[in-house]
Amino acid sequence: MSEATKTLEGWYALHDFRTMNWALWNKADEEERAHALDELQTLWEQWKQTENDNQGSTVVYSIVGQKADFVIFHLRETLEELNALETELNKSAFARFTIPTYSYVSIVELSNYMTKPGSTEDPMENPEVLARLKPILPQAKHICFYPMNKKRDLEDNWYMLSVEERRGMMRSHSMIGRGYAGKVKQIITGSVGLDDWEWGVTLFSDDPLHFKKLVYEMRFDEVSARFGEFGSFYVGNRLTPDHLKDMLK
Repeated sequence: MSEATKTLEGWYALHDFRTMNWALWNKADEEERAHALDELQTLWEQWKQTENDNQGSTVVYSIVGQKADFVIFHLRETLEELNALETELNKSAFARFTIPTYSYVSIVELSNYMTKPGSTEDPMENPEVLARLKPILPQAKHICFYPMNKKRDLEDNWYMLSVEERRGMMRSHSMIGRGYAGKVKQIITGSVGLDDWEWGVTLFSDDPLHFKKLVYEMRFDEVSARFGEFGSFYVGNRLTPDHLKDMLK
């Protein structure tokens, strides 16, 4: 049996995609709309306070296209906290005007592919590692999210390769990402046993064209070309409470 990759885990992640029930929203009177937005604003302030206390992070983005209208991306210490956040939103007056379209449950993950074999350093004592496992989500202008698997298909079976082969390919793969340092921020979350796919990839950038160029360039790398399977892509623009109010006018 091939050697399993060791991983480090950080905060649990929930991508909560929703669409607006515009017909119901348009029928609501001004008082109902104001009450719904006030409750959402209260929740938003709680999310921000959690982030200020370094106990999690949350960002909200509108989604371009028909897959959803917006996504709320939460990072928290436990699954229970994510469950409570989802329930609290569902009980709010604002949620009555939304329809859940997709969700993704995972956990921030770092693998040992990039570490030197035989290293005795405790990675959990490294501040840089901890910052990557429990990140404050960036306030970039744009987001791109997609789930993915590694293939288990005849000779192109990722899980039958030796750890040395996988490590070599992943190092080559990571060099492409490093070429976009300062342009794209990447959060990798593992979802084996937690959701339908094996990983979720969330990209942040102030220029959405970087998403296209990065993902396209990675298509030519062996890790993606031979072993990558990808789900739906969601791309959008950062939402603030004021931007959301303008969207709902």
